[in-house]
Amino acid sequence: MAVYAWSAWSFGSASAPSTTVAVSVGGAAVLVSAVAYYLLVDGVMGLWGALALVGALLLTVATADQWASRGAVADCVVVKVHEERHVSVGEGGGERTVYRHTLRCPGGYPSALAENRRIAPDGGEVRVAYDPRRRVAPAVEGSSPPWGQAVFAVLLLAAATAGARRFSRAGRREREARSGPSGRPPSAGSRTARGRR
Repeated sequence: MAVYAWSAWSFGSASAPSTTVAVSVGGAAVLVSAVAYYLLVDGVMGLWGALALVGALLLTVATADQWASRGAVADCVVVKVHEERHVSVGEGGGERTVYRHTLRCPGGYPSALAENRRIAPDGGEVRVAYDPRRRVAPAVEGSSPPWGQAVFAVLLLAAATAGARRFSRAGRREREARSGPSGRPPSAGSRTARGRR
């Protein structure tokens, strides 16, 4: 929540810090969160949970960027559309296409817009919402909010939280105190379960 609040303030407030300060503080918050998670959670779950936490926090920043206010609108002409294909490596692979629209707008800004679809042909017009202070990326006017990003960020945060709760070092000490150092409760026939005679 703090990362979202910082991002929203940095993107949209009239008294927002400089980009250098905003990125430095935000990056430090994400890094400190990941390192703390890794140190507080046992084993490989510490690594995977820290990665899930970093992913969720970065998605939170991207969501704040998409939801930030863009106070001005311009009618722009699409000069040229460049289609870029990005191949993802790893499990499942896949290909993603990004359409980079070169724009001619009144005043010269924005000059480009990247979307996952072609928004207008070469020579066509498009209404672009933008921030005159240039803190957030321009977007097509009336574009839908990034609900998918927000939901995925919440799911990653929930997974990281559940992992921390289940595999934390403090939780391990409590479990060991209840069940013994082996992690299993004492059997009914053991000397400690029967007590001394």
